[in-house]
Amino acid sequence: MSLEEPQPESAYVTDEGVDYDALASLLGDHVLGRESHLNAEAFVIRPDEVQDVLYLLRDEAGFDYLSCVTAQEYEDRYESIYHLKKYADPTQEVGIVVPVPRDEPVSETAAPVYKTADWHEREAYDLVGIEYEGHPDLRRILLPETWQGHPLGQDYDQDKPQIVPYREHVNPIEEDYRDAESDTMFINIGPHHPATHGVLHLKAVLDGEQVVDVDPDIGYLHRCEEQMCQSSTYRHQIMPYPDRWDYAPGGLMNEWAYARAVEDLADIEVPEYAQVIRTMGAELCRMCSHMLALGTFCLDIYGDFTAIFMYAMRDREKLQSILEDLTGQRMMFNYLRLGGIAWDLPEPREEFFEKTRDFLEDLPVATQEYHDLITSNEIFQIRTVGTGILPPEAVKQYGATGPVARASGVDMDLRRDDPYGYYDELDWEVAVEHGCDNYSRLLVRMREVEESAKIVEQCIDLLEDWPEEDREIQSNVPRTLKPDPDTEVYRGVEAAKGELGIYMRSDGTAKPARFKIRSPCFCNLSTLGEMSEGEYVADLIASLGSLDIILGEVDR
Repeated sequence: MSLEEPQPESAYVTDEGVDYDALASLLGDHVLGRESHLNAEAFVIRPDEVQDVLYLLRDEAGFDYLSCVTAQEYEDRYESIYHLKKYADPTQEVGIVVPVPRDEPVSETAAPVYKTADWHEREAYDLVGIEYEGHPDLRRILLPETWQGHPLGQDYDQDKPQIVPYREHVNPIEEDYRDAESDTMFINIGPHHPATHGVLHLKAVLDGEQVVDVDPDIGYLHRCEEQMCQSSTYRHQIMPYPDRWDYAPGGLMNEWAYARAVEDLADIEVPEYAQVIRTMGAELCRMCSHMLALGTFCLDIYGDFTAIFMYAMRDREKLQSILEDLTGQRMMFNYLRLGGIAWDLPEPREEFFEKTRDFLEDLPVATQEYHDLITSNEIFQIRTVGTGILPPEAVKQYGATGPVARASGVDMDLRRDDPYGYYDELDWEVAVEHGCDNYSRLLVRMREVEESAKIVEQCIDLLEDWPEEDREIQSNVPRTLKPDPDTEVYRGVEAAKGELGIYMRSDGTAKPARFKIRSPCFCNLSTLGEMSEGEYVADLIASLGSLDIILGEVDR
């Protein structure tokens, strides 16, 4: 094989994982240096060669998944980190570090290589202040266009008054679509509308009843979660925040994302017994989240409040009661601790097991009711089959994960592919559909409820027989955590909506120097335009509902 010919992806992989020396040879003179992050090696490159490097890694080494873009500011520079993975094997990771000078923070955009970089780079520009040359639409994404300064910048003045003038809405593509035969209309959907599932504003351009363009306007629920985490200590103060991202609830899965990252950062072991309880609790939360997704989606599709929405709320209420027994809370659990969990199962244990088993025994009957009322319903099928099409190629371009990706045949699930907790010891299957439409996304979530029930049942079997003397709920963790300075890590978990990832960089103190949240809802929502253009307004609403977004996690 000549040097000019691209080598197969396997040339950059060994039995131990990614062959970073081979990747360095592939990138050649593009590489200025190498860094060792805890999750993967990273290559430092020039800011004007971003696309060349990413094209090489995507097309020749198979890194087809840009999971996250982290922007941060140092005393002497700004820096963007592109966290690359593979959908076929997300344990194969590499980082691309792009430093730029403080007096000219300009870097080449990655949007032509990965469409998901569009939103990620807009957020980096909005909050940190890095500009991305060649970006298709470089404007603020979470804050108003008139905002002064960049809130995560070191020189940001939070006391500076903000002036927000009123601006009349205009049709953003009026000239492109105005002709003698047709006319377009700009319409605001939301931000206060039941079908937007929260404070989401959709700027929609219509040609009759067909969607020509839709631009999700987010940021109405932005609460500075990353900044608050950067101002809090690892050991005690950060853990309550993750519950407030995906409050559907994704609570324990959110907490686990933070716990997994900082446990790697500080080299903390988790007892096996606590891992089983974490796994059980996370799957109870997954079922709880999917029940809400099912009920609200059907409410969007044909407005059936009593028969379907309330059925879903009935079963979700049973799950929340179990979670309340376990954690003491109904939504904001704060149950996980670094190195384990806050406390053991509720006493008497037999009553907790019986209550949980009763729910699991009733679930198959409830699931069949959902199939009778929903999946076999002619109205539902007409509204969802063949609408909201998202091909596998688009899934990978936009960095979509979770049920949204698996409904398009992209078979990735971090519980199986990058095992954590107790998942690799249990018998369960990843739910995958190939319809790529709104119908398939509902089917995946319904199947995942059944798989989660299998996981919970196996966890209960283990916990019932666990010797009392071995029920260790938490390892010995120092009162104050101070990871080594300049240690960096990115870790993700399979939350109900997809990959929820956390990047952290330590500076030797008890607080992270940078805390970045990779929201699956943020990436999944960016696919809405791809799914909706050319379809009817009603299909747009169905497609939005099928994404199952939580605005608290989108905006953070």
